[in-house]
Amino acid sequence: MTLLQVMPDDAPGQVLLRTREQARIAEALRACSVSFSRWPLRGAIAPDTSQDEVLARYRTEVAELCARDGLDLVDVAQLHPEDGPEWQERATTARATFLEEHRHAEDEVRFFAHGTGCFYLHLNERVYAVVCEAGDLLSVPAGTPHWFDMGPRPEFAAIRFFEKKDGWVGDFTGDPIAQRFPRLDALLAADAAA
Repeated sequence: MTLLQVMPDDAPGQVLLRTREQARIAEALRACSVSFSRWPLRGAIAPDTSQDEVLARYRTEVAELCARDGLDLVDVAQLHPEDGPEWQERATTARATFLEEHRHAEDEVRFFAHGTGCFYLHLNERVYAVVCEAGDLLSVPAGTPHWFDMGPRPEFAAIRFFEKKDGWVGDFTGDPIAQRFPRLDALLAADAAA
């Protein structure tokens, strides 16, 4: 299930809120103008499941969201664990790219059809670590400083929504804040130990 952990932006070890309750997660994020909801899952996603298959499963939800929010472009970002140094190098590079604080000129809208990833939202002198899992839909407002951790062995399939072709391009802040906060694997380990 989804996990939200809120920490002061100057004290990563201090937990202000930690919850897996969907209603509390949605309420805490809504107070920051971030939208969180869930869609029903439509079957398992395997490494050989194509982008077209994933999109076909969620055709109705995707069409409704695009019409409502004026989103014109949709694709699927997928990473599935494989063996071999080539995959590990790709995964390490992909992870490192998004582990730096950045923002986008348009809303960042993601639906997790499979797997796990963590969005860290830097808002109001706090960091909101949102561990998204299959079924989660998250919409982060344009201009929100954030970073994303896909974990040391990434496994996810996320439908991405854009207004424009270059909507995903990040404007990196240069702030090293992301280096001070617990990574996805640490958040999940702490949750398992609790």
